[in-house]
Amino acid sequence: MLPGECITFRNGVAEHRFYWQMPYSEHNEESFAALKDRFQKLLKESVQRAINGSLPIGAFLSGGTDSSTVAGLLTELRGEPANTYSIGFAAEGFDEMGYARITARHFKTKAHEYYVTPQDVVEAIPIIAESYDEPFGNDSAVPAYFCAKMARADGIQVLLAGDGGDEIFGGNVRYAKQKVFEAYSLMPAALRRAVVDPLVSMRASDAILPLQKLKSYVRQASVPLPDRLESYNFLRRSSLTDILEPGFLATIDADQPLAMLREVYQQATSTSPVNRMMHLDLKFTLADNDLRKVSRMCAAAGVEVRYPLLDDALVAFSGELPASLKVKGLTLRYFFKRALKDFLAAETLAKTKHGFGMPFGIWLRDHKPLRELVHSSLEALQRREIVRPSYIQEVLHSHETSHATYFGIMIWVMMMLERWLQARQL
Repeated sequence: MLPGECITFRNGVAEHRFYWQMPYSEHNEESFAALKDRFQKLLKESVQRAINGSLPIGAFLSGGTDSSTVAGLLTELRGEPANTYSIGFAAEGFDEMGYARITARHFKTKAHEYYVTPQDVVEAIPIIAESYDEPFGNDSAVPAYFCAKMARADGIQVLLAGDGGDEIFGGNVRYAKQKVFEAYSLMPAALRRAVVDPLVSMRASDAILPLQKLKSYVRQASVPLPDRLESYNFLRRSSLTDILEPGFLATIDADQPLAMLREVYQQATSTSPVNRMMHLDLKFTLADNDLRKVSRMCAAAGVEVRYPLLDDALVAFSGELPASLKVKGLTLRYFFKRALKDFLAAETLAKTKHGFGMPFGIWLRDHKPLRELVHSSLEALQRREIVRPSYIQEVLHSHETSHATYFGIMIWVMMMLERWLQARQL
């Protein structure tokens, strides 16, 4: 069942239905000032409800908009500097500790920092494999675990997390990127036939850079949402017959994942592509990935986690915001940032979306214990007749000779599949 769905049994018949559906408003006549006042009040109330109780409490702090907002409000509402917990990586292009420090200075929090090492990853892999009731392929579970573990060592029993803000206030990069592709469908058909199609079909188009880009744009824009989102899926880059063993492939419905995305996308009570993508992320990205990642890793570390940005009242308010205020033009989180411009640090508001990624692919090349663990896991996976050995070797070769970070993603996924199976003695 999907989040918000239930099954009712009556007279031996099972009926599926949704007991809750995110409400979206296409038109809201309230002024920006009125919406801002309501939002700020709801935001404080949401954090206050999350604080409820006398347990020692702290907050995750990545330095992004959401975690900074939660950390700042925790400090304000408690009347004392909040304990904030941040993770860093000693690898160029991955470390965001600088942004966490900006927020810590801005709100004068009690900042606690930890730099994850390759050896930490080795130690965390068995914990991750044991913690989930299905194979979990997001490597940012590692920093989430060590962040929670650091807090627990300080006596913290509850951590506030900023997850959910992107999915209800328009913060994911794909929302803006897909708006660019959606613009193609708004172009008059006559103009496309008379100008764009002839340019794209020119024999010389592959040799002229601007026409190459136009051809690529048209090719992607011609794929409807949500299918277009899957063009970035690693498993869509190769044929499944090249990835999975024939016997295993014959036992699964390879079309089901895309069918599920289409169903949820169409169920959204909005015609706006931005709202529909956010609805998709509520059901999948948040429910199946982000919340599961943080909740399970906090549990493994012995800490309770709460998500104030997913408070019922705040989520309902986000549905009332027009999509044009969530992503204005190509500006992400337009309303959220403008409403908090006098609260958050200027550097936080100007920060571009980065994520909580880990340099696994880079460390895999250099750290021998990690390399040995991963390669022994993949050797075992090759014997299971699930993933083709040739595909595993191809990804390993590409990791060594090409983009370590990019191909490291699929290596992590395959390695965790094997580790999860081993943890359950399967």
